Amino acid sequence: MSENIKVGAVIYDPKVKVIWGIIADFFAKEGCPIEPVYYKDYKKQVEGLMAKEIDIAWNSPLAWLDAYLRTDGTCLMGSMRDTDQDRKTYLIIRKDSGITKLQDLKGKTIGLGAVDSPQARLIPINFLRKAGLAYGKDYTEKRFDIAVSLHGDHVGGELNAMKALENQEVDASFALDLNWKAWKAAGTIDANQLVCLAETEPFDHCIFVARPDLSKEKFAKWTEILHKIDYSNPDHKEMMDMEGLKAWVPGRYTGFGQIQEANTYLNFLMEFHHE
Repeated sequence: MSENIKVGAVIYDPKVKVIWGIIADFFAKEGCPIEPVYYKDYKKQVEGLMAKEIDIAWNSPLAWLDAYLRTDGTCLMGSMRDTDQDRKTYLIIRKDSGITKLQDLKGKTIGLGAVDSPQARLIPINFLRKAGLAYGKDYTEKRFDIAVSLHGDHVGGELNAMKALENQEVDASFALDLNWKAWKAAGTIDANQLVCLAETEPFDHCIFVARPDLSKEKFAKWTEILHKIDYSNPDHKEMMDMEGLKAWVPGRYTGFGQIQEANTYLNFLMEFHHE
């Protein structure tokens, strides 16, 4: 392949450069050199994709939607992690709260993650809407804005919302299923105090997105090599553990319905990008 494929990644954690260094080394050995390009946030990464600074972006669900809308749906869909598919967000309450159903949250204070977190704020707000609880009217939002512009990749706000629930500062909070389970297993939160009241419908998380005019043959070759990364190979396992997957799988659009609904309900991207 004549030119290096430029792949965008957002630095939500120092390990991102380690991950992409390992991936780049693997692609070079496969005869398909790539150049990781790093961005401080997803807005700049999507803008970089639109400006052809990069060919492919490793996008959050909200960044996927941003690219999808900016290209009128013509951006190319790539792969995702096996762990990106069929995620859920859990609605957590205290066991002694007296709350037994979603409608009991009317008039209550709900802890939510960073303003732009799909799993800890946007999808939960849409979930409450579907349950008859209108945003800005039927409950009070207590938001925990940490690392805004990273689309919830930094889970500090999500965790702070859970700690606020433990400390009785809010009446309910939301957490991604994987985070909730990890925090319980690690003892990060007190599982004796808290319980899951409800959960969202399944949704998908991160996905590779390519600019519309990228050669489909080049993108197919990139995807073919990406899928050769093998969890059973010790040279790959470290990177895959850091990235949180056991296999790369074909991407799909069907798991992004809830983030699309939330964006429409809140007019989120339009207002967020013009603040």
